[in-house]
Amino acid sequence: MSILRDLAGFVCGASAESLPQAERAIQRRHVADALVAATVGARTAEGRALRAVLPKDSVAASVGIQAAIVRHTEIDDIHTPSCTTPSSIAVPAAIGLAHASGMFDPERVASAIWVGTELMTRLGAAIDGARILYRGVWPTYFAAPLGTAAVTARMASMTVDQTTHALSLALMRTAGRSGRFHGPIPGRSVILAMAVADGVRAAEAAREGVGADPDLLDGPWLRDAQGLNADLDALTSGLGRSSVYPQLSLKPFCSAKQALAAIEALTTLIDDEGFAPGTISKVIVRVPPPYLRMISTKPEAGSRSSTIVSAGYQLGLAAFARPRLYDVDRADGTLEPAALAFAKKVEIVPDESLLEFFPASFPAEVELIAGGKLQRKRVTVATGDPFRPIDDQALEQKAQRVFEQAGCPESGSDLMRVGLHGFDSKDACKALAAAMTTLTRGTAGVV
Repeated sequence: MSILRDLAGFVCGASAESLPQAERAIQRRHVADALVAATVGARTAEGRALRAVLPKDSVAASVGIQAAIVRHTEIDDIHTPSCTTPSSIAVPAAIGLAHASGMFDPERVASAIWVGTELMTRLGAAIDGARILYRGVWPTYFAAPLGTAAVTARMASMTVDQTTHALSLALMRTAGRSGRFHGPIPGRSVILAMAVADGVRAAEAAREGVGADPDLLDGPWLRDAQGLNADLDALTSGLGRSSVYPQLSLKPFCSAKQALAAIEALTTLIDDEGFAPGTISKVIVRVPPPYLRMISTKPEAGSRSSTIVSAGYQLGLAAFARPRLYDVDRADGTLEPAALAFAKKVEIVPDESLLEFFPASFPAEVELIAGGKLQRKRVTVATGDPFRPIDDQALEQKAQRVFEQAGCPESGSDLMRVGLHGFDSKDACKALAAAMTTLTRGTAGVV
């Protein structure tokens, strides 16, 4: 059998009901987290702009909007070895398709989310996503068509043969590489929405008999077409025997994952070691070389993304305006003068000794000088990582803090219950779909 046929067999046959209870609980947590992101993301200036500019003429386009809204929040989950954010794609895709078709079978929706998550993370790991990100390849964007095609095929109960062609067509729509974006509307989110829509359309075409290349991945296609040396065994090794869910990370607040360990190290030094922020004169952040340049970004007025990526600025927020770490919109993110001043004291340096922990985690060591004293704190596994998971209570607290910053009228506790119990029954699944898709109703066409 070809690699794509093996993947298709998994997509069509895997059932979330076969997962251990612990892994099903993790999946529900990630679904609830994506629902929180969708809720607050629909209210940001960027989320509103995306709904205004993106096409709304089909289920595929609507699903693309929903995925882009979740992903742009930067509070969604991540699989660090692949550097993909699978729930931002698989969850809104499955739930959006369920809402559009009126099909609210919990097992099918949960299984569709699983297979989409599994294929995205496996493709991202196969191309070494945690490293190639810094060469201009965006792993989530790269894997989105394949993952969404898998979700669509499972939701539509397509055959293995149809699904094989769907996955092949979706891969042919893969781009992955992007440049720098300019302008008031984030092109990054727009192209991701398009990639997600392409995955839905690929599956729809295959269901109608459109053929592709079932053997696409059995040769050097990824190398020749994409310039990537892929570990093809990573795509199918152990497929279906376990899930990727125990390897996923949840973010405790709004930040690029690469900066979270440094933020946690600083807050520990301030809270537990008693360093007053106003006395800190110098901060050195040591990180693995691959993502040093990324988190060394300076905050820029009018650039929301810079305030989320910049480790220096977010350390400033952690020191002087910690609630703003939960502010997804960051509309006036550069109006925190104390945080901006603190960022100027931060120096990011490479530390190859931290590579032993990467890419299983994104570690950091913080060294600060305050009142003539020097103190260090190393964090190799951050809060939310698989070995330090966020439980339901902590996830609810995250939702409440994010909602408070966004001014959301919804109750974080109520929304979490909808997400966590969305697969308990058909009615619960319908309520979950309504909670997520109503966010774009009136602007998202048929969804």
